[in-house]
Amino acid sequence: MPTPDKAAAVAELTDKFRSSNAAVLTEYRGLTVAQLKQLRRSLGENSEYAVVKNTLTKIAANEAGINTLDDLFTGPTAVAFVTGDPVESAKGLRDFAKENPNLVIKGGVLDGKALSADEFKKLADLESREVLLAKLAGAMKGKQSQAAALFQALPSKFVRTAEALRAKKAEQGGAE
Repeated sequence: MPTPDKAAAVAELTDKFRSSNAAVLTEYRGLTVAQLKQLRRSLGENSEYAVVKNTLTKIAANEAGINTLDDLFTGPTAVAFVTGDPVESAKGLRDFAKENPNLVIKGGVLDGKALSADEFKKLADLESREVLLAKLAGAMKGKQSQAAALFQALPSKFVRTAEALRAKKAEQGGAE
């Protein structure tokens, strides 16, 4: 029979899995408390980094409908729960792991889909959401300009063609 403390911990973790856009499992063996504090700061304000017990977290993930992480719950595990932009948190993890090789990204889940450690590194290589939206807006504006130029070209080409026909008829009419 689970103790009330464990049941409360599982319920809290289940809520975190359900309310997060992404959850990244890491191994933190060899990191100091100061380094963990630095890691929490580098993840951004929309992330929460928690050292967890494997068995309770595995139960919570399964209750939240995430069954793909079961193999990752080995060794000392911590989870980064991301509620905002997952790219920002992935960049924070990647950059921290470069400076501190003791941090190992095991994998995780993004919007219900399991991602490997390599896929999280690829996610970290993406530009931020705001930059991608700005590029999309720029591309759309460029396409609108091209469309406007095309629509403007059709009537002017028609007018030039009609004027050329009129001039040719006038020339032929005057030659007879």
